[in-house]
Amino acid sequence: MKSNNKNIKIDGIDKKILKFLMNDARTPILEIARNIGISGAAIHQRLRKLESSGLMTGSKFIVNPKILGYTTMAYIGIFLDKAMSNPSAVKELEKIPEVLECHYTTGNWSILIKVLCKDNEHLMQLLNKKIQQIEGVSRTETFISLNQQINRQITI
Repeated sequence: MKSNNKNIKIDGIDKKILKFLMNDARTPILEIARNIGISGAAIHQRLRKLESSGLMTGSKFIVNPKILGYTTMAYIGIFLDKAMSNPSAVKELEKIPEVLECHYTTGNWSILIKVLCKDNEHLMQLLNKKIQQIEGVSRTETFISLNQQINRQITI
């Protein structure tokens, strides 16, 4: 059962467990237990507590997009003609596989999205044929990422 408590209390042992798993989610429980100095059963119990609190929400493998030929990462600020266009625009953006993230924002844009494309030509086609064709989109502003300098999770 999920907890509604947004401010869960974690101790030093919980932090050590989380650091191991954030570094490599496939780290065996018994290896974590040996390194921390407690039993595997205690690790399992703490993990169940952390999951039921909502602090941990699963694990995933990360696919290297460059191996699949995706080399152009861009951020696109989307200007909508009306605020009421937000929900329908997001529904349309969800249909576009290249859209990795979508955020409502403050400031000039209504929406900021992160996209991954094979190259600049692919990005241009995505903009012209899909994103700018969405009803309610008045214009876009695109920023191409040259190189990601930092990629991390929150510090525990």
